[in-house]
Amino acid sequence: MDFLPIFTQLQQQPVLVVGGGAVAYRKIQLLLAAGAQVTVLAKRISTEVQALQGDQLTCIEAAFGEHSIAHYKLIIAATDKPAVNADIFQAANAANIWVNAVDDPEHGNFIFPAIVDRSPIVVAISSGGNAPVLARRLRERIEQLLPQSVSLIARFAAECRHRVKAALPSISERRDFWERWFAGPAQQLLAAGKTKQTEQLFQQQLQDFVPNQGEVWLVGAGPGDPELLTIKAMQCMQQADVLVYDGLVSADVLALARRDAERICVAKQAGFHSLPQDEINALIVRLAQQGKRVCRLKGGDPFIYGRGGEECEALVAAGIRYSVVPGVTAAAGCAAYAGIPLTHRDYAQTVQLVTGHCRANGDEPDWPSLAKARQTLVVYMGLINSGTLSQQLIAHGRSGDTPVAIIENGTRPEQRTITGTLAQLPELIAEHQVKSPALIIVGEVVALAPNLHWFQTFVAEPSASQAA
Repeated sequence: MDFLPIFTQLQQQPVLVVGGGAVAYRKIQLLLAAGAQVTVLAKRISTEVQALQGDQLTCIEAAFGEHSIAHYKLIIAATDKPAVNADIFQAANAANIWVNAVDDPEHGNFIFPAIVDRSPIVVAISSGGNAPVLARRLRERIEQLLPQSVSLIARFAAECRHRVKAALPSISERRDFWERWFAGPAQQLLAAGKTKQTEQLFQQQLQDFVPNQGEVWLVGAGPGDPELLTIKAMQCMQQADVLVYDGLVSADVLALARRDAERICVAKQAGFHSLPQDEINALIVRLAQQGKRVCRLKGGDPFIYGRGGEECEALVAAGIRYSVVPGVTAAAGCAAYAGIPLTHRDYAQTVQLVTGHCRANGDEPDWPSLAKARQTLVVYMGLINSGTLSQQLIAHGRSGDTPVAIIENGTRPEQRTITGTLAQLPELIAEHQVKSPALIIVGEVVALAPNLHWFQTFVAEPSASQAA
C-alpha cells in the first residue's frame, strides 16, 4: 500500500491554496465543501476564485514567501511551476505541514483521491497518482452503483445510533441489529419520502430485536484467484464474527473478509496438522455455541476433498444451524486456467477425481478403474505419492506416454504448469521442485494445453520417445 487512505476533519481548519487558476478553483470547491477556512495565495487570482470569497474564503494577491504559513493545517500547491512547488514543499516540511502538489507528487505528502459523495457516505478511489484516468473511471462506475438514497439512510442511522446503543449494550448485538436494518426496506422507504413509516419500522425492530443464534457457514474459497469467489461467499465472509480458514485459502481471498473478524488458521498439510480434524469440528461447534457466526472457509469446494461432510455431521450432532456455500473446485479452476478441458469429444468423455492420500489403513484405490484410457484423471494432493501413482496406473494398463500436467498454485499469478508423460511424473516433480498446492491431471486432454493455455506459460518436457 503506497498511500494510507484517511479521512480528515477540516471543519473551521485553516488551509492555504497557493495558486489562483482553474486547478486551484477545483481544489477550493472541495475544501469549502469540507468546511475548511481557505486562504488563496497567488499573484493573479481568477475571477471565478474571487467570486467564492466570503466567510470561508480569503484571497491574497502575493507571491509565496510573502505570507506566513505557520498556522495552516494543510497546504495545496496548485501551481504549474515545479520550482515554486519545491519551495512550498521545503517550507511546509520545515513547519511540519502536509502538502498536496497538484500533478507534482514529488513535492507532496498526500494526494486527493477521486470521490463519490453521498454524505455522510464518502467513497474515495486512488491510484496513488499513477493512473488518475483509471481512478476516474472506477469512480464513475461506483457513482452508478450507489443511489442518492444511501445518504438518507446513513443520516437516519447517525440520528438513531444513541438509541441503539442504549437499548443493546453488546457490540455484537448492535452490529447484528444494524446489519438487519440496512438489509431491510428502510432505504426504499426513505427514498420514497416515507419518514414516518421508517421511524415506526425502526422502533418496532429495535423493540423486537432478538440476538442472532450461533451458526456456521461452510464456504468454498475457490482455488486461489479471489475473483472466482461467489457473491454468497463474499457475503458470508463480510458478515462472520469468526473466520476459520485452511492453509489453501489464498492471502488475496482472506483480504476480502471483514477486517474486525477474529481469524483462526487451521492449516492442514501432508504429514502435519496444526489441528486434527476432530479438533476442528469441536472448534467450530464451540464457537457457534458461543453465539458467533462462523465462516468455515475452505480452499476449493467444501464437499470435494474438503471434509465438509465430516464437519456438517458434527454440526448436526450438536444441533448447530449451518449452510453450505459451494466453491470452484481445484479440478475445474486449475484445469481451465491451464488451458486443459477436462472433457473433450475427441479425447475424454469421463472425469475421475481422486485424492493422492487417504486415511491410514484405508482401502486401496480402484487402480483398474483409474487406469482406463480416454478419460481424465485429476489427482488432488498427489505430490508425495506421485511415484506410486505413476507405477500403479502403468501397471494396470495406462500407457506410460499418457500426457500429464502438474499445475502449481493454480489460478494465482504465480501459477506454473509443467507437462510431460505419466512415466516421467515423479521426475518432473523432483526436477522442477514442485511445491503444494499442486494438482496432477492425467489424460489425453493435457495435449491441448500448448494451444489452449491462456493464463500463464508452462514448461513442456519431451516425452521419452521424443528424447530418444
